[in-house]
Amino acid sequence: MALVPFIKNIAFFGFSDFKPLSRDYRQAFLLARALAQKGYTIVNGGGPGIMDAATKGAESVKGETLAITFSPHDAPGFEGRYIANRVDKEIKTKNYIERMFKLMEHSDCFIMFNGGTGTLSEFATAWALGRLYYPHHKPFVLYGKFWQDIIKLLKVKMKLRESDMKVFRVATNKQEVMSALSGFEDEMAKFDHKHCQICQDKAFLT
Repeated sequence: MALVPFIKNIAFFGFSDFKPLSRDYRQAFLLARALAQKGYTIVNGGGPGIMDAATKGAESVKGETLAITFSPHDAPGFEGRYIANRVDKEIKTKNYIERMFKLMEHSDCFIMFNGGTGTLSEFATAWALGRLYYPHHKPFVLYGKFWQDIIKLLKVKMKLRESDMKVFRVATNKQEVMSALSGFEDEMAKFDHKHCQICQDKAFLT
C-alpha cells in the first residue's frame, strides 16, 4: 500500500462579519490562496467574512472550493448563505448542527480564525473529535497569536489532558501554517491506520 497525503480538504472557520478591508479577511484570503496553489481544496460554510475570504482566495488561483450551507428559517442570528461566496461545489444541509458536522466530515484539517459563538462551537467540536479519535484524528490550526492566551487560560481553568494538546498547532502566519500541515502529515505517518474505519472511508490508504 502506498501512503497518500492525509490532508487534502482544509476548512476555514471564523467571524462572518469581517469586511474585505479588514486585516483578518485579508489574512484568510492570502492563506487560502497559498493553500490552493499547493493543491488543497478549500472548504467553508458558504457565508460572508472569513468564509468568503477563503473562497475568493482559492478562486483567485483557480483552486477547488466547497461550501457546506443551510438557509435558516427559524435561526435569525445565523448569517446564512452569502450570494457573493461562489464555490465550485455546494452541499446544502437542513440545520446548523448538520452543517457543522458536514463541514467536519468533508474536511481533513481545520483552520480557526478569530470569531464568535459559531467559531467557538466549531473549535470545541473539532477539539473533542480530535482527542477522541487520536491518532486517527483530523488536526486543526488556530490562526492568530491571541489563541495562545486562550489556550493558556483553558489549561489553567479547565480539566484538560496532556493528550489534548497533540491535535492542534497555533500559527501566526502562512509559513507557520505550512509547517504545521507538514508536521501533521509526519505525525500521522507514524501510526498504523489499516484498521481505522474512518481512515478507510476517506481513502487514507490506497
